[in-house]
Amino acid sequence: MEKKILICEDDAMIGGMYKTKLEQEGYMVLLADNGASGLSMALSQKPDLILLDIIMPQLDGFSVLQELRASAKTKNTPIIMLTNLSTDEDKKKGDQFGATDYLVKANLTPSQVGEAIKKYLV
Repeated sequence: MEKKILICEDDAMIGGMYKTKLEQEGYMVLLADNGASGLSMALSQKPDLILLDIIMPQLDGFSVLQELRASAKTKNTPIIMLTNLSTDEDKKKGDQFGATDYLVKANLTPSQVGEAIKKYLV
C-alpha cells in the first residue's frame, strides 16, 4: 500500500521540489502551505509521515508539532522537522516537543531527505 506523506512548507518552490521527489519515489504526497492547514490535514488525512517546516504563517512548526503530539490520532506519527533553523536550541526544542528527527534543509539534497524518510516508513 502506498505510504502517505504530508509536507508542511510555506515556500511553494521548496514544497513543490520535495513533493515531486517523493512522488517519484512512489509516495502519495499532500502539501500544506501554512501551519493551520498542515495541522488540520494531518488530523483528517492521517499521513504515515509528516515533514514539518518551522517558520510558517498562521501556526509555526513547533506549535503544530505540540498539537499533533497531543492528539491520539497523530501522537505516534513520525514527524520530521525540515527547516533552515540549525541552532542547538531549535533542535533541543524539536526534541522536547517530540520530533522524530530534525533535518536542516540547507545541509541536505532532496534525495538525502528521501533516504532519511525511508528509515521511518517501514
